[in-house]
Amino acid sequence: MQDVPFSPVIRSVGLNGLLVTFGDRATDAANRAAIAFRSAVDAHGWPEVGESSSTLVSAFFRVDLSEHRFDDMRARLEEVLATQDWNDVALPTGRALWTIPAVFGGERAPQLNEAAEAAGLSAEAALGQLTRTRLRVLTLGFAPGQPYLGTLGPDWDIPRQVGLTPNVPAGALVAAVRQVCLFAKDTPTGWRHVGQSAFACFRPNGATPFPLAPGDEVQFADISAKELAQIEAHNADGSGGAVREVLE
Repeated sequence: MQDVPFSPVIRSVGLNGLLVTFGDRATDAANRAAIAFRSAVDAHGWPEVGESSSTLVSAFFRVDLSEHRFDDMRARLEEVLATQDWNDVALPTGRALWTIPAVFGGERAPQLNEAAEAAGLSAEAALGQLTRTRLRVLTLGFAPGQPYLGTLGPDWDIPRQVGLTPNVPAGALVAAVRQVCLFAKDTPTGWRHVGQSAFACFRPNGATPFPLAPGDEVQFADISAKELAQIEAHNADGSGGAVREVLE
């Protein structure tokens, strides 16, 4: 995701709220800005904002615009925007680094070799990049708590498959367009299945139903299929053997 300068744009989303967009395509800077701006607005604790979220390039604030004037809310957002240069903003503090064990290749993740070939890499080199790269949670979407992780190196700017894989299991790591998606549930996909974890992205009965949050970082650790089976046999909490550290 190559960074390009941008000017934030504020729009209404019907009467449901306001959307602040930091670019017309996914870049590292636009994603950092969306995450940081959401955090900055949340810190104000405005009672008019019922909830907030961020996408690859935007931050959304749910506000009942039938009760609160759009122009007034836009002016308040503009005041926050004026506090710094969002083209070069740091990510907020208090984020987490997750180290998640996963199997790469073999029967549990059968498309690693195919993805490596598409990326012009050997399977060994592909595995090295997938496990050495610290990926950011760019956004959550498609299914509850499901993260889109990026960004892999330019070799990984590989297209989606022409066909559709009918189903891959929850915890699957799938790759395309320099991103890895960690599936929250069994689902069909056009992305290539390169890894398999036991990490549950959606834990409806847990204290934190969505353990991952935009801005968190994820690093995958290569384990054997036998080790994954052992984790799966003792995975009542859905952690999948992951380790969480708080980033200062």
